Amino acid sequence: MNGSFKPAWWMSNKHAQTILPRFFRPKLALNVEYETLTTPDQDFLELAWATPAITSDTRPLAVVFHGLEGNIDSFYAKGMMKALHTNGFDVVLMHFRNCSKLANLLPRAYHSGETTDARYLFETLKARFPNKPLVAVGFSLGGNVLAKYLGEFKQHSLLNAAAVISAPLDLASSCQFIRKSLAKIYQRYLLGRLKKSTARKLPTIEQQIQLSSDELANINDLLEFDNRVTAPLHGFRNADDYYQQSSAKPYLKDIATPTLIVHAHDDPMLSRQAVPLQEEVSEHVELAVSQKGGHVGFISGANPLKPVFWLEQKIPAFFKRTLL
Repeated sequence: MNGSFKPAWWMSNKHAQTILPRFFRPKLALNVEYETLTTPDQDFLELAWATPAITSDTRPLAVVFHGLEGNIDSFYAKGMMKALHTNGFDVVLMHFRNCSKLANLLPRAYHSGETTDARYLFETLKARFPNKPLVAVGFSLGGNVLAKYLGEFKQHSLLNAAAVISAPLDLASSCQFIRKSLAKIYQRYLLGRLKKSTARKLPTIEQQIQLSSDELANINDLLEFDNRVTAPLHGFRNADDYYQQSSAKPYLKDIATPTLIVHAHDDPMLSRQAVPLQEEVSEHVELAVSQKGGHVGFISGANPLKPVFWLEQKIPAFFKRTLL
């Protein structure tokens, strides 16, 4: 269960690992082409393809799932897409509903346990490219979605391999943890993004739940947001019901796809309960759990001017090894 990650000597602090990486590459270049995929319920998913999008029928295809309120510009998503593309993969990122340039059409958006869009995307890609090996990597919330999906579909996941990074596999305890971490700075940051994306489609949401713009603006707690917005929008009784039904941890024993799960014990946004033990996962799951690394950080290297993004080495290498 030992991860091979060793933090940079100049970034051993968990908050530095979590916060600073986004400032290391503000102008990271990646050429992308966008595609709008209509869903069976007549909404849409915005896909971002690293270009050139498809280079051969047999070159492996990697799907990237971003984290809570992330998108193609999230440093970890763009960096991983570029690394995978450089390593011989075709790559596509799926924006969760309401995380794309335009608001999604239906009242519902996305949440930590929503796997139907992932399934539809995988089915679509396999139908288009039947000879391509298909892999997926999920960060944070996207990692929980992917892990839950793998456990739900078992040997029918359609994936040849998967990687799950810094995922809140135990949602209830992780919510409680983030509400207190670093003087609630992380909670304020995430809530600000959630409230902004929710506000842009408030007239649509009001068809399903009672929520005024003033009420939304006055929400100052993640648990309250999930109680008042996430849960009722997506058919859960309350936040506790949402956390219980959507946590991926109970599904890890059922995973039948070769899967790498990466965690750091010092993650300031996840509880210790979110880090799985060997006996809590199936034989197809490889755990890479390090003492340090922060949340989706994992920065190593001896030179502060040339940080090494360890995940961008670890994940492509895992996929290549698995696909041999």
